[in-house]
Parts: sequence; C-alpha cells; structure tokens
Amino acid sequence: MIINTNKDKTSFLTSKIQQAVHAQQALNIVAGNSKAFYGRTIDCKNLNISTHSGIINYEPSELVMTVRSGTKLTEINLELNKNNQMLAFEPPQFNANTTIGGSIACGLSGSRRPFFGSARDFILGCRIINGKGENLRFGGEVIKNVAGYDASRLMTGALGTLGVILDVSIKVLPKPESELTLVQTLSTEAALKLMLHLKRQAFPISGLCFYSNHLFIRLSGSKKTLDKTQAIIGGELLTNTFIESELSFSWQQLDNHSLDFFNTNKNLWRISVKPNTPALNIKDDCIYGWAGAERWITSDKDNKTMLELASKAKGHATLFRVTNENTNKTNNTKFQPLSTSLLTLHKELKKSFDPYNILNPGKLYSEI
Repeated sequence: MIINTNKDKTSFLTSKIQQAVHAQQALNIVAGNSKAFYGRTIDCKNLNISTHSGIINYEPSELVMTVRSGTKLTEINLELNKNNQMLAFEPPQFNANTTIGGSIACGLSGSRRPFFGSARDFILGCRIINGKGENLRFGGEVIKNVAGYDASRLMTGALGTLGVILDVSIKVLPKPESELTLVQTLSTEAALKLMLHLKRQAFPISGLCFYSNHLFIRLSGSKKTLDKTQAIIGGELLTNTFIESELSFSWQQLDNHSLDFFNTNKNLWRISVKPNTPALNIKDDCIYGWAGAERWITSDKDNKTMLELASKAKGHATLFRVTNENTNKTNNTKFQPLSTSLLTLHKELKKSFDPYNILNPGKLYSEI
C-alpha cells in the first residue's frame, strides 16, 4: 500500500551534499531537533532534512513499513495504530517533532529493548546519501533480503557520520492483546536481583525498571497469561490511584524523559552495563532501566569521573544531556573512549563512507 509519494527531496539533498563536497563545507544534519543535545557539539552548516518525509510503503500483513527519514514518529504511530501495530523498539519522543531518521541515527530504544530488540534489530534496509554525494541502498523490505554485510544496520547509532539517511524499511509488530504493570517496593540490591531473576524466566515481560524504591514490571500478552503471571510474581497493580497516591510513573514518561527525575539542573548520564552489575559506587540519583542494564544518572561530577566509573564497571557511559555547562567546558567528550582497535575500525568506516569528512564530523568522536 503506497501512502505518500510527494515529499521526496532526494534530488535536492543529493545536490546539497555534492555542493558541500565541492566546497569542502562540513554539514550538520538536522530535522526535528528533538535530540539536538545528543552527541558532541559541532560547528557546521546545517542540512535540514525534515521536509524529506512521508510513509512510502506500508504492508500491515507483511509487518513492514518504509518511511522517509523526516517523517515524524507521531505520523508513523498514528498509521500503525489503525492496524493495531507498533514500533516494538519504542523510540523515545522528546517532542512532537521527533523523526524516524533521527531516532535511527541516534540508535535510541525504549523500555522493550531487552525483551524485543533494539532499533538496529528492526531495520531491514535503508537508502542513504554518502559523503561523496552518492545514493546507496542497503538491505530490502523483507527479512530474507538482509543477509550479508548489513550496512543498513550500521547506520543505526552512527549519528549521521556515515551518511544521510533518506529512508528506512522497518519491521513492525502487532500490539499485545493486553498489558499491565506490577509494582513492588524494594531496596536497590533486592530490585537488581529480582530483575535479573525475572528476565531469566519464561514470563511475558516487556519492561523492567527500578525507580525511587519501586520496581515496575510490565507484562504483555493474552489476558489469561497475564493473570497467571501476575499471581506468580505478585505486587500491586499500577493504576491511576497508585500514581496519585504514591509516585507518578508510566513507561511513556520513562522513555520520553518526562518523569520528574529528568527535570533537573544536573547533567544526565546513561551508563550501559551487564544486567548483573551491582549498584555503581555513586550517591547521585539513578533509574535502573532495561532490567538493570541501563543506568540513568543525574550528576554534577566531571566527565572524567563518570567515564572512569563506567569503565570500572566494564560498561559504557554517555553524557546524554548537558545541563550544567560548567562540568563540560573544557571537555567535549560525550561517549566512552574507544579502544585503539575500535577507533581504527571507526576511522576506516568513516573514510569509506565519507572520505572528505563532510557529514557530521566529530559528532561521535573528535577523530571521526
């Protein structure tokens, strides 16, 4: 089913990149600007791709949607809702202008990630403009076409440093028949142990988060299965009454960073670790998402301290959002430093896709 064909700006964007190559003018790729805070600060001419939008092809029976990168998530979700389907990796929406291209370029996934997969896992194919102004297509619109060197998934999380994403083909999933959230009041240590235990069981869990001494357990599936699982796991049912009397929480608030926790004048860090990692040696406020594998921390500690904290835990730290500029004035490092071998690999990929260093140079690391 073809839905939209009149907002294709491929020729315009290709021309702009070719002009930039000729002029040796670096470009900063922008669209909805809902994630403008994410990544290193770069000083380049903007290339706005927000008008390259629209759903190109959507086959509900095939569970595949192909969309242009400037398409807003609100438009995509509206169309999917008509067929009781969803983006299973739950990309965050930090404002109404959040686009699918930005979500894929940043590689961001929501609370279902440990149970359903990440953004990268749902990308079947993509079309890009590389740093030489060439149009390239990778993958396809069916799962059997994604074998071999999967450059389409390589674009996920590359922050536009390898190419301007023109369109993506995404696997979608049916919405669950029923969902409910259970709440248990626990200590941090007990919550981490229980999350690890629950994740190893054959329960229909689609979300595990520990926040403000409360463990939230989301179940998704048939009503009969959820009733049985609820009886085994126990806990209070998350309802509007609970929210009003105890703590305001929803999975959408968590993923979209609209919980009170995220309304802070401190810097926001994300530290990814193995789920069995104990609580980190830090006194700052923390949310434990992804069954304990994702730690959101608000802190005024300097970058070096936080990066070392993650390194000691054998994890990866990201300075997700800078609120306190005083801690970041002399250090534009936003991501865990790469090993020598990984940095070499990144440089080779950058050289292959963007040999003139035109596209978002330095957005991930200063060397690329």
